[in-house]
Amino acid sequence: MPATITADQLDPAARAELRTLPGDLAESVARFLVAAATAQDADRGYDYALAARRLAARVGIVRETCGIAAYRAGKWAEALAELRAARRLTGKDSYLPLMADCERALGRPDRALELLTSPEARNLSRETQIEMRIVESGIRRDQGFPEAAVVALQIPELADGRDRPGLARLYYAYADALTDADREDEARYWFAKAASADVAGETDASERVEDLDMLAFDDLEAAEGDEEADASADEDVDNGSQGDR
Repeated sequence: MPATITADQLDPAARAELRTLPGDLAESVARFLVAAATAQDADRGYDYALAARRLAARVGIVRETCGIAAYRAGKWAEALAELRAARRLTGKDSYLPLMADCERALGRPDRALELLTSPEARNLSRETQIEMRIVESGIRRDQGFPEAAVVALQIPELADGRDRPGLARLYYAYADALTDADREDEARYWFAKAASADVAGETDASERVEDLDMLAFDDLEAAEGDEEADASADEDVDNGSQGDR
C-alpha cells in the first residue's frame, strides 16, 4: 500500500464505524478502505477491499466498500453478495440501485426489477431513486424497448431547465437512451447538458457530443455528395437527349 495513504483520509462517518475495533486494527482497516476507494486500477482496489474484509468482515462499511470495489471491477456476483451483507449489517436500503444493476449484469432483469419496485425502494432519498431510474432505463434497453428506456427517465428533474452538477449522470443516461431510440438531435442536446453539469469528469459526455457532431457532419457531406451525383446524372441525361435530337 502506498505510504501516502493514511487512516485519517477516511470519511469521518466511515471511521466512526470502525470504533468497535482495537486501535491498531482500526488503523489498518481504515488505510485499506482508503486505498480501495482511491485506487486507479479497479482490480487493485478490489484487492485492497478484500484485505480490509479479511481483517473486519463484520463491519458494515467494510462490506460496503468491498461491494462497491467489486462492482467497479465488474465482478457482479461478488459485488451482489457483498452488498447484501452490507445491507444486513447496516440496515441501509441505499444499496438497492447497485444491487439491481448487478442483477441486470448477471442477466436477471426480473430480479433487478423486483428490487427497483420493492416497498423499501419507495422510502429512499431522491438521489437514490434517480439512480434506480437510471438502472431501470438500462434494463428496458437490454430488453429491446428503447422508448420505454426513455420514458423511465422522464422525471421532474429533467423539466426544470437548470443544469445541476448532481444530475450529470441522469442527463447522460437520458441522452444515451435517446441515442438508442434513434433520436440523435435530442440526444446531442442532453449530452451537452451532461457535459456542462459534469464538473467532476465522471462521464465522457463531451466526447459523445463530438461524436454526434462528426456523425452529423459526415451525413451532411454524404447528402451533398448524393445531390452532386444526382445533378451530374441529370446533366448527362440532358446531354444525351440533346445528342439524340
